[in-house]
Amino acid sequence: MSTEEEHCRIAPVQEAEHEGDEHVLTWQGLSRILFVAVCALGVWLRFPQPWLAPAILGVLGLLVGGWPIYKEAGENLLARRMTMELSMMIAIVAAAAIGQFLTALVITLFVLVAEALEEMTVYRGRRAIVDLLEFLPRSAFIVQQDHGTTQEVPITAIQSDDVLLVHPGAKIPVDGTVLRGQSAVDQSRITGESLPVEKTPGTLVYAGSINQLGALEIRVDRIGRDTSYGKIVEVVEQAERSRAPVQRLADRMAGYLVYFALSAAILTYLFTRDLHSTIAVIIVAGACGIAAGTPLAILGGIAQAARLGAIIKGGTPLETLGRVDIIAIDKTGTVTIGKPAIERVLPVAGATIDEVLLAAAAAERHSEHPLGQAIVSHVRSLGLVPDESTDFRYLPGLGIQVAVEGGDILVGNVILMRSRGITPPLDMTISAAATSEVFVAQNGRLLGAVVIVDAIRPESREAMDTLRSLGIRTTLLSGDSATVAEAVGEQLRIDAVQANLLPEDKLAVITRMVTQGHVVAMVGDGVNDAPALSRASVGIAMGSGTDVARESAAIVLLGNDLARFVDTVILARRVRLTIWQNFVGTVLVDAAGILFAAMGFIDPLMAAFIHVSSEMFFILNSARLLPFGAGKWAGGAHGNAQGDIRTVQGKAV
Repeated sequence: MSTEEEHCRIAPVQEAEHEGDEHVLTWQGLSRILFVAVCALGVWLRFPQPWLAPAILGVLGLLVGGWPIYKEAGENLLARRMTMELSMMIAIVAAAAIGQFLTALVITLFVLVAEALEEMTVYRGRRAIVDLLEFLPRSAFIVQQDHGTTQEVPITAIQSDDVLLVHPGAKIPVDGTVLRGQSAVDQSRITGESLPVEKTPGTLVYAGSINQLGALEIRVDRIGRDTSYGKIVEVVEQAERSRAPVQRLADRMAGYLVYFALSAAILTYLFTRDLHSTIAVIIVAGACGIAAGTPLAILGGIAQAARLGAIIKGGTPLETLGRVDIIAIDKTGTVTIGKPAIERVLPVAGATIDEVLLAAAAAERHSEHPLGQAIVSHVRSLGLVPDESTDFRYLPGLGIQVAVEGGDILVGNVILMRSRGITPPLDMTISAAATSEVFVAQNGRLLGAVVIVDAIRPESREAMDTLRSLGIRTTLLSGDSATVAEAVGEQLRIDAVQANLLPEDKLAVITRMVTQGHVVAMVGDGVNDAPALSRASVGIAMGSGTDVARESAAIVLLGNDLARFVDTVILARRVRLTIWQNFVGTVLVDAAGILFAAMGFIDPLMAAFIHVSSEMFFILNSARLLPFGAGKWAGGAHGNAQGDIRTVQGKAV
């Protein structure tokens, strides 16, 4: 049964409805509040006499001012929903019935003011979404490849693989790759990085970031909703529409409070026969603090996370992240940089270094694995050209098998080699910490091994220490050998390390921890992490990871920064704490208020004041989570293709 849901939860965003609005308090609403205030003052001072009796003035004030309350209460009554508007209407009518028109008018005035303040508060969250939508430019300059000129076109006309020219000071409208030019780009809105990031040919840029210095030519990779910025807008929109379990709990709890207040009012009248105390009991209980505050807190948390560079796909992942007690972390590309480099090549007797590298590059040239890409890049830097391969077969957790003109090539770990009857010599075992060894074989004969180093991310140690201080256990899950994984785990002081894991092994580890009752977060970036990401209580994908990993995860980190992930965990806990503060505070205030009202210590006017003030306190408590300066994200105007030269981080661009 929905209770406060109709009135107290945030309404879905309608862009057309809010576009151009500067505030939510209409002249009609303001006039109604002023009229009720004047009527209450007139009844109190009894100044209308002899032309207008106070009772008639009170009835007029209640009919005009209370109409929105009566209308919504009637609709809820027909739908058999018990809401706070219905209990307020009962209190207003009861006060008027015993001649307490001043009390009834003041109650009506408090309710109208509370609704206006509540709408203005949640409007701040809605306005943040509208500003997100308005931030991207409406047009862009496309480079005409035939004659090198540019043409300004609407943003809707841009397609993948188009080449755009972005002037200094302009907003970048797409996700893409820099082809020409060099500049510093402010991408704090996307990745949360406070300082501008240097962009050169080959680097990625994000929609919603601002080109600060030189002109850039960008090849379009993603447009519209598929961009990183589009994903942020989408998840913030979904945050308003989605219903996390804690929100459904808030709605049920609001209903219980209404029933409890009405039941207490009936008992108060039966025992005391005091209508004033009975009305005060009905008035004092308020549940909007939790019914409206809960979705507002979740919306604020998701919007704040977006500013940290974390896309959270709804309220449920945010709520779950706030309860996590174990975090399982993939190694390569997660706690390490994910851009490994060749340390040395170990050929067997009868093979050369070039033969090992060329065979490995032939197998890995179409692979997305970071180790494979490192081998291909190294070979190309040496001026070597690997053979074209066919019959590409990816062996999850083991390696790759391809066919070339000279026969079959196997590239992978020691498990793959041994499964094919190839035994690497003992002197090819890993001796250096935090390295990976890729074995290369052709036509059933071992050619050698490539030793690859992957540096640990500089923020990883601090991130692991912070998680430990939060009481969260960490587990490193790696497909690498135990030597490599344990070396990384020891450097980062990770609680547990599990190595030599295939994708199904990682899935089994996550399944076992979830089955044991733990709330588990899995952080990964590769195809082999996708099953574990899906099975975890909440999956987190690094932004540099594969599309499969990003689609399988409930949270995506755009900036590949583990420190930002830890900030997101802290934020999720803050959201959860805020919601439970509202829960507990509302119950305590309502229980105490009902008790004192039933005992006659609180009159209806004081009850109305307690109701409104406590309600607004808990809503404002949730509003603290909204991004600072919401409503000003867009810089106050729609962007254009050229953009306005604006101040970025205190300096004029």
